Amino acid sequence: MNKVTLKTAAPFILLVLISLLALFVPSLSNFDEGKYNGADIAWIIVATALVFLMTPGLAFFYGGMVNRKNVISTMIKSLIAAGIVSVLWIVVGYSLCFGPDVKGLGLIGDPMTHFMFKGVNSGKPWVFMPTVPLTLFALFQLMFAIITPGLVVGAVAERIKFTSFVLFVLLFSLLVYAPLAHWSWHPDGILAKWGALDFAGGTVVHISAGCAALAGAIVLKQRRSHIDHIEIPPANIPYVLIGTGLLWFGWFGFNAGSAGAASALSVSAFATTNTAAGAAGLSWMFFDVIKGKKPSVLGFCIGAVVGLVAITPAAGFVAIPQSIFIGVVAAVISNTAVYWRSKTKLDDTLDVFPCHGIGGMVGMLMTGIFATKTVNPAGADGWFYGNPAFFWTQVKALLVVVPFSFCMSFLIFKFINLILPIRVSKTEEEEGLDASQHAEKYLQGHLLVTTPYGVKEEAV
Repeated sequence: MNKVTLKTAAPFILLVLISLLALFVPSLSNFDEGKYNGADIAWIIVATALVFLMTPGLAFFYGGMVNRKNVISTMIKSLIAAGIVSVLWIVVGYSLCFGPDVKGLGLIGDPMTHFMFKGVNSGKPWVFMPTVPLTLFALFQLMFAIITPGLVVGAVAERIKFTSFVLFVLLFSLLVYAPLAHWSWHPDGILAKWGALDFAGGTVVHISAGCAALAGAIVLKQRRSHIDHIEIPPANIPYVLIGTGLLWFGWFGFNAGSAGAASALSVSAFATTNTAAGAAGLSWMFFDVIKGKKPSVLGFCIGAVVGLVAITPAAGFVAIPQSIFIGVVAAVISNTAVYWRSKTKLDDTLDVFPCHGIGGMVGMLMTGIFATKTVNPAGADGWFYGNPAFFWTQVKALLVVVPFSFCMSFLIFKFINLILPIRVSKTEEEEGLDASQHAEKYLQGHLLVTTPYGVKEEAV
């Protein structure tokens, strides 16, 4: 049994203190002067559940692609974000993202306005979701905050300590996600004031996670297998298929739910989401074929996710036919970026930056080109419809979001490494993180066999 120290006990102590503090927060009624729409409430509840489903979907997606001895450790890192961010969101996360702007600077929300969810249960509806209770809007946004740090797992898998990753989720949520959400989705945020558009998280979710993934891969350096050029097959490709299906399914809530109501716009966003995913999956697979590869299951799955990433910022602003183009182009660009990355020493384990980071950037730029007020009068016309100024607004937003996300995440990883060993030891890495970090093993296709010389694994 490991020796208990103040450092190891700190997470539990902090959680207990938060739970005790919660006892003294007064309960308020859910009465509000606004008039709610039952259909909109039903749809946003469903959409919220769909977005949550993406988190276990991501766990399967990533878990199926790593080494067999790191499956469990990879999957739990996606799911642990649900626990950490859910508590953090109630305490201060929601207030930082959607609380009143501090001093009118457009940088961050007031942390005390909704501290411990104060006033959320009885507050007026959110300005862009006027027909549903504020609490439901807050829960819908929580699901976005949960999955974002979970996306980073794919870049740091197979070598980051579990405790260090837990601290990363906490700091990333406070220092990267909260500011970006406020900048983009709060009406007083700096990017919102510029007129930059991000329908469901191209910048806030995917670019931020992709840039954090790049920073994490640089700080953690290469895995031993990457240094020795050892190719390790995916642990379970059916897991990847299951994960892709859950992500695709959940993404309908991600994008169509961001319309804020059961409306024609939500239907349009639903259609563009599905179309871009299908087109991108085919594009990635067929692009691999013309490069001399066989059409692969992984290729289609990765391509479909890239299409979902790229359409996210554009889903409620572009027409359905243009979503085919967005999916095809995004898949080719990300596929090429994965190839270029493979020629470097950068060890982004599951290519999170080429897929989510670059995919999100492509989606933001495509929004600047193909957005049209015909689809969404509250949006803007893009370059394709005679308004190049909006495209350059999207470019300006990228030039702020990308360096901020990367630099802040890099500093977070460096800070964690100062107070905790961020990387497992060579012995722990060789043993596998399932055993060394969690004392558990993924034994699909294998048995533990007792022999006169001890217990060993044997293939079935």
